[in-house]
Amino acid sequence: NKEKKEFDGFWSSSLTDSTLKGKPDIEIIEINQRLNNINEIFDVTTKPLIIDVDTGGKPEHFEINIKTIERMGISALIVEDKKGLKKNSLFGTKVKQEQEDIKSFCKKISVGKNACSSNDFMIISRIESLIMNKGVNDAINRAQNYIDAGSDGIMIHDKKSSPKDVFKFSKIFKKKYPNIPLV
Repeated sequence: NKEKKEFDGFWSSSLTDSTLKGKPDIEIIEINQRLNNINEIFDVTTKPLIIDVDTGGKPEHFEINIKTIERMGISALIVEDKKGLKKNSLFGTKVKQEQEDIKSFCKKISVGKNACSSNDFMIISRIESLIMNKGVNDAINRAQNYIDAGSDGIMIHDKKSSPKDVFKFSKIFKKKYPNIPLV
């Protein structure tokens, strides 16, 4: 008797979509190209799918893209709080990367939530504070602001070999927000 194993859902990554096309992970693959790839995935599954939309672009573009993403049947998106030319986070501080200011990123989240036609679609904010060596307190402050702006979940990201800061963030976050999804 062979037990059938399968995934509960899928993640569509900008890194994998860029790599598949032999291009750098700098938001060079246009959203409609990425959505075409997802459409092909939905030809063979109805499992939930999360799309990584990098920075989400300008708030005005983010608003329109959310409508399309939600209409396609995608369950959630993850948007990172960077600005300028997006670079892969695993470069850390070896390349110039800037974190969006909290007020601007909160506006983007709010615009995105207002564009949703359903309460089922999730916007998850990815916090880059640990990647940029700004520390756990900065990450917690951002998480609080992003949730207040409408984020349905938080993703904390780090590249250090020790998970110490991620665990510290998680402990503080889950104590304050026990019912908010944390990735």
